[in-house]
Amino acid sequence: MPKTPRLTSQGMSHQDVLAKMRELRADDANWREGRTWSLVYNAGEDIRRLLAEAYTEFMSENGLSPLAFPSLRTFESEVLAIAAELFQGETAAGTMTSGGTESILMAVKTARDFARAEKGITAPEMVLPASVHPAFQKAAHYFDVKPINVPLAADFRADVAAMRAAVGPNTVLVVGSAPAYPHGVVDPITELAAMAQEKGVLFHVDACLGGFLLPFARKLGHDVPPFDFAVPGVTSMSADLHKYGYAAKGASLVLYRSAELRRYQFFTYADWCGGIYASPSMAGTRPGGAIAAAWAILKYLGEEGYLKLAGTVLDTARTLREGIAAVPGLKLLGEPKLSVFAFSSDTLDIYALGDAMEARGWKLDRQMGPPALHLMVTPAHAKVAEPFLADLRECAASLASGAPAPEGSAAMYGMLGAMPDRREAADFIRQFMDAIYE
Repeated sequence: MPKTPRLTSQGMSHQDVLAKMRELRADDANWREGRTWSLVYNAGEDIRRLLAEAYTEFMSENGLSPLAFPSLRTFESEVLAIAAELFQGETAAGTMTSGGTESILMAVKTARDFARAEKGITAPEMVLPASVHPAFQKAAHYFDVKPINVPLAADFRADVAAMRAAVGPNTVLVVGSAPAYPHGVVDPITELAAMAQEKGVLFHVDACLGGFLLPFARKLGHDVPPFDFAVPGVTSMSADLHKYGYAAKGASLVLYRSAELRRYQFFTYADWCGGIYASPSMAGTRPGGAIAAAWAILKYLGEEGYLKLAGTVLDTARTLREGIAAVPGLKLLGEPKLSVFAFSSDTLDIYALGDAMEARGWKLDRQMGPPALHLMVTPAHAKVAEPFLADLRECAASLASGAPAPEGSAAMYGMLGAMPDRREAADFIRQFMDAIYE
C-alpha cells in the first residue's frame, strides 16, 4: 500500500512547494500546446497573465458581502450589464455564479419557487431535450423537480412537437440550448419559447457554451439563429464567462428577463443569532478573484478583441469540420456551424479511433448515443488544426486496414453504451468515481 500523505512537522520552502506542484503536473492534459479538445479555453499567454494578476489582486476578497467590498459589487454589476446588452435584455437582471452548473441550478430553483408561489405547483416538472447539459438532471435531483426527458429530432435539435406534448399542468420550466454541447447545434429557440409562452411556462436558454461567442459570430456575419431575450418567451439565460468569455474559472452568470423573477433566486434568513443572512446564489463565500478577473477580461478585450477571437475560433472549426468530413469512414453529426461538434463512423470503431489519437497526444471527449468523438475549438487550436487532421487521417486509415488500436478507453465506453439497464451503467460510473477519489 502506498504511504498515506500526512501533514509534515515542518513546512517546505516556497521553491520546493512550487517545484513539487510542477512535477505532479507532468501527466496533465497538454492544453498549452492545443492538444486538448475540452475543459480549457486557451486564448493566449497575454490573457492568461492578465487573468492571473487580476485574480490574485482580489484573491482574498469575498463576494458574499457587497457592502464590505463595493469594488466586487461594481465588477459584478458591470459584467451583468455588458451581458444583458449582448443578449438584448434591456430589463434583464441576474447574478454571477461559480460556473454553468450553478447558473443552471439557480434557473431551475427560481422556476420551481416562482411556480410554487404564483401557481401553487407543489409537484414541479421541467421539460428537457435529451441533449441538455446534465446539470439540469443534477438540479432535478437536488431540488425535487421531475425531469421529463424528450428525445431529439433527426437533426439532433430539440423536437418542438415532442416537447409541446410533454408539457403538462405541473411544468414549471422548458429548456433549450444555444448550442447544445454534444452536437454543437442550436435548438429552435423561437419555436420553443413561443410554445412555452403559449402554455404560460417559463423558458430557459442554456447559452453556457455559446453565450459569449454567438453575439460576436452574428456581428461577423455568421448565420446565428435567434437565441436571446429578443425572442418573446425567453425568461432566463445562462452563459459561462470562463468559456468563450475567456475569464478565469469559475465564472458564469444567470440572467432573468426581470428583477422580479430574479428575486425567487435569492435566499434570505432573518432569524439567525449571527445577524441577517442573504445569499444571491448557491454559494456563501464567493471568490472575489473570479469576479474581478471576469471584469478585467471584458475590459481588456473589448468588442474588437472578442470579434478577433471569435473569427479565429469559427474559421478553425470550419477547417476541422471540412477536414474530418473528408476522411473516409467519418461523418459529422447534424449540421454544426459553431465551435463544438461531434463525429462518428458507420465503418470504424470510433472509440478505438479516439484511443489511437490519444496515443499520439490528442485528448478528445467520447460520447454515447450515438458513439462519437467530440471537439471544442479555441483560439489555441488554430496552429494545430492541420497536424491534428493529418494524424486523424493516418489513424483512421490504420484502423480501416485492420491494424489494432492502442489500449485505452474503447472497451469501457463500448460496454457502458451496450448496457440495457441505465441504472447499472450509472452504478458502474459511481464505482469508477470511488476508485478515482480513493
